[in-house]
Amino acid sequence: MTEIVPVSGPELVTYADELAALLIEAVEGGASVGFLAPVERATAAAWWRERAAAVESGRHQVWIARDDERLTGTIGLVRTALPNARHRAEVAKLMVRPSARGRGIGRALLAAVEQWALSEGLTLLVLDTETGSDAEHLYRAEGWTPCGSVPGYAADPHGTLRATTFYYRALGLPQACA
Repeated sequence: MTEIVPVSGPELVTYADELAALLIEAVEGGASVGFLAPVERATAAAWWRERAAAVESGRHQVWIARDDERLTGTIGLVRTALPNARHRAEVAKLMVRPSARGRGIGRALLAAVEQWALSEGLTLLVLDTETGSDAEHLYRAEGWTPCGSVPGYAADPHGTLRATTFYYRALGLPQACA
């Protein structure tokens, strides 16, 4: 059974090596999560450790999915400090191990973030993903609203520029396209 749990800053440091392995697997599997292949383990682990202070301050939240004590996925939520944007946050780095895909872990991680955000009074979540990716299909299936696409926005793991689609999710409000 998969368990979804939030992690503190110190816990994030503890999980950094496992999260690095997950990030490397995701990139090697073609996921566009901000890194180019090949990703060095030390670089990936350092990236996760660098998030610990933001997690401790509450500006960034991270959840992990565990299955029999093995880390199978992660998702993040980044809050803004801007006074006019405290009602919203950005979903970031949804990753599921390739060997664990198809078991609803991505959906469970996304649901955990949405539930937590709503409990914190956030009313709008945003995210971006590579157009046509498996992640995009997940977001559409879960009711996220596409807002537009930008060609050549980000490079895939092999360095090829790809289109990115932006999505939003209004929490506790009717879902409507602007």
